[in-house]
Amino acid sequence: MSTSAPQDCPLCFPERENLLWHDASCRVIRVEDPDYPGYCRLIWNEHVAEMSDLSPAEQRHCFNILMAVEVALRECFHPEKINLASFGNVVPHLHWHLIPRYLDDRHFPQPVWGMAQRKGGASPAPAVDDARLALAVRNAIAEHLSG
Repeated sequence: MSTSAPQDCPLCFPERENLLWHDASCRVIRVEDPDYPGYCRLIWNEHVAEMSDLSPAEQRHCFNILMAVEVALRECFHPEKINLASFGNVVPHLHWHLIPRYLDDRHFPQPVWGMAQRKGGASPAPAVDDARLALAVRNAIAEHLSG
């Protein structure tokens, strides 16, 4: 179910994105967040609001990419947990948040949008530059889609 993209949709008309990977259906970006350095977002290119707006094949593709990015984040950042979230309450365009979490990050065990549990800067994630993360994402997606 395709809907026309509203002119104010920031995911349809992005201004600046740190693109790690893309295909004709979706893209993976790195979100600049000093507290969560491995934070990524999977964005469906077509303006739809829900996973159920996608065909079964598109749903599988989206989920396969989501799982591959999770694998890449675990490989690069060694978190205690990966949070996966798809809300769309503010931006009703299908997208997933993938956030590596650590026991002593600012919000743990609360969601990153919740009340901070402690002061501090960045989580204790290893330093991973964009090129290394993009390569890990590409490799994980290639492996996931070939299997």
